[in-house]
Amino acid sequence: MSITLEKSWLKELDAEFEKSYMKDLKTFLQQEKQKGITVYPKGSEVFNALDHTPFDKVKVVILGQDPYHGQGQAHGLSFSVQKGVTVPPSLKNIYKELVTDIEGFSTPSHGNLTKWADEGVLLLNATLTVRAHEAGSHQGKGWEIFTDKIINQLSEHRKGLVFLLWGRYAQNKSTLIDQTKHTILTAAHPSPFSAYNGFFGCRHFSKANAILEKQGLSAINWQII
Repeated sequence: MSITLEKSWLKELDAEFEKSYMKDLKTFLQQEKQKGITVYPKGSEVFNALDHTPFDKVKVVILGQDPYHGQGQAHGLSFSVQKGVTVPPSLKNIYKELVTDIEGFSTPSHGNLTKWADEGVLLLNATLTVRAHEAGSHQGKGWEIFTDKIINQLSEHRKGLVFLLWGRYAQNKSTLIDQTKHTILTAAHPSPFSAYNGFFGCRHFSKANAILEKQGLSAINWQII
């Protein structure tokens, strides 16, 4: 199966594209298209998280579950939406936490987190596609196998990464991560339904930077312009 993917990730994941689950997933996505079903994000943006954050440049991993399913929202980065789209509630709460955690952080006017991705924050959803207006509609089709492999490869072949696992779904991925080599920070999900149960006040952004700097690495500039 030919695939266009950032070269360092293609080296790590090339074998996955020949496996039966990935071929089945490709068939499923083709069938969705043939049925006239709108799928987000568009094809060129499905692997945006990997394309913007090469394997050897990853410093921090923020795990999400599904892409946003509203028009114009999803563009391949967890929690991120394209400019001109209303900032979703979970991201608004992430910004609220940043205001209290990072000195001088000012709330952005948009929700596009590409700048984080380009700085080394892998914004990875467990499922990389979704039907328009149908949350969770592409779960269990094979994407989770693929994204678990991404986490495995990072855990095995990198060291000193900081994984931010918000909510139970993300925290269940902790079994894939070698905690003798990497740091896991957990908190409630930033959703309005749970943010007050431990996301607000978690200070994950400053903690992640402190961990990076202790290793002699540059901190993430969390400010979005």
